[in-house]
Amino acid sequence: MRTRKTDQPGIYLLTGVMASGKSTVAQLLAERFGRGVHVRGDAFRRMIVSGREEMLPEHSEEAVAQLRLRYRIAAGAAEAYAQEGFDVVLQDVILGAHLEEVVRSIRHRPLYVVVLVPDASAVANREAARGKKGYGLWTVEMLDDKLRRETPRIGMWLDTTEQTPEETVEAILSRAEREARV
Repeated sequence: MRTRKTDQPGIYLLTGVMASGKSTVAQLLAERFGRGVHVRGDAFRRMIVSGREEMLPEHSEEAVAQLRLRYRIAAGAAEAYAQEGFDVVLQDVILGAHLEEVVRSIRHRPLYVVVLVPDASAVANREAARGKKGYGLWTVEMLDDKLRRETPRIGMWLDTTEQTPEETVEAILSRAEREARV
């Protein structure tokens, strides 16, 4: 049940700030494929049980090294699933120059990059309404600024401010081939 013109399984790299809807959209998108996988990049961060350094506004070199490691592992997992015939949705917070780095590291094609960019007030409302809290030292405005000012314009940038997760999935499926393929 592929939703694209190609029979080749694809990787959908889905990013955005915390509370932009990545997890929900990624799960719904992966469920639309006959053989779909949802790779949650943050799971690889949580696997470090001692010595973990978080990416904070004032971060260490070790925090950046661990972030890059997490991205490499997640990309490798996505590629392994795709090579076995699964359509993969890899979701994580990938901002700034890291987005280009991750895109370059994924050799599998087709690769679709989708950046969820609801406005900051919508993100703040979503953060307030959800059970888990992603923001602490980071503010919604800080991450939103990093996304909009420092992240290269790769793939499809989708303003999801007024969309339901289901509408976002439909937009991705209908526009990815034209706008998200890299």
